[in-house]
Parts: sequence; structure tokens; C-alpha cells
Amino acid sequence: MLLLSCCCFFLTLLQCSNAVEFTFDLADNAEDCFYEEIKRNTSAYFEFQVSAGGQLDVDVVLKDPNNQIIYSLDRATFDSHQFTAETTGVYTACFSNKFSAFSHKIVYVDFQVGEEQALPGVDEHATVLTQMETSSQAIHKGLNDILDAQTHHRLREAQGFKRAELINQRVMVWASLETASVVLIGVLQILILRNFFTDRKPSQSRYERL
Repeated sequence: MLLLSCCCFFLTLLQCSNAVEFTFDLADNAEDCFYEEIKRNTSAYFEFQVSAGGQLDVDVVLKDPNNQIIYSLDRATFDSHQFTAETTGVYTACFSNKFSAFSHKIVYVDFQVGEEQALPGVDEHATVLTQMETSSQAIHKGLNDILDAQTHHRLREAQGFKRAELINQRVMVWASLETASVVLIGVLQILILRNFFTDRKPSQSRYERL
């Protein structure tokens, strides 16, 4: 019974939430757009971060329902933008990687619309909040902050891991070239020394005199 109550509680929180958070793969020389319906006078928060690929940069454009640009940034790695919708309709967020012909990008997006809903049953009465309700709100806020911090730390971890892989690959290539160079130089030295200590045949000496 307790487990069922907890599940219903978290489902209610998910239904009240108007935020979308995801990571997608942006192919090279491509552009992807995402759409969100926002009502007038509703606040929205838009955030993105390139976690892997190339120079960690993309072109970002945010448009209103009238196709007017309200936010634009070229070759950016991370940024956030908060705005209030002036008209009701579908807002478009486009990410472009057309300037890159070889490397694809992995982009994290966080799009929050409206204020976060309060915990179910907490703000439904006009009386003063009890100590348990106040503690529940504080815990809820703290958990949201922890989730945000974990998300950003995971993104930084992914960036660090990708850079470490790239450095490791370059070190392996450089080490392989150095090993091949050392082996080649060693073989050449052996052939040259062997030629110095090889006795020439008499016929060869006679032909050289002639």
C-alpha cells in the first residue's frame, strides 16, 4: 500500500511538471528542430550544452510562433535563456551543425515551461503550512537541486571522458609512429654495419680496377 501511494505521488509530480529534458545526436552537416507549445505570459527557461563532438559548438536559434527570432547564438558550447511568451503558440528551438562536415555532436537540452507546480496537497489550503509540509517543500527543492547538479556533473564527465579518449588515441598513434621509426632505424643500422664488415670477392675487386 505504501509503495502504491509513493508511485501515485511521483506520477502526480510528473503530470504537473511542464519540463522536458533530453540528449540527442546532431549529425554532421545537419539541423534538428524541436517544438514546444507555450501560452501567452508564461515564463520559459531554455538551456543547452554540447557534451561531445568536434569543437563542442553548435548554432542555436529560438523562434516564436510568428517565426521571429527571439534568441540566437553561433558556435556556442553552453548557454541558457529565460523569456516570457508574448503570444500563444508553438515555439521552435533549432540546432544546426551545418558548418561541420565530419563530426557529429551530442547535445543536452533542458526546456522548462511555466513555474514548477507545488507538492500535491500542500498549497490547497489557506492555513499556515505545518512543519511536515514545510519540510516536504524543502526536501523537494533540495532534490531538484541535486538532480540539476548531477545532470551537469554527468555532462562534464562525458566531456572529460571524450577528451581523454581523444588524447589516448593521439598518444597511441604517436607511440606507434615512434615505434615504427625506431624499428626502421635499427634495421637500417644493421644493414649498414653488415655492409661494412662484409668481405668483397676477388672478382669484384678486379672488375673495379678495370
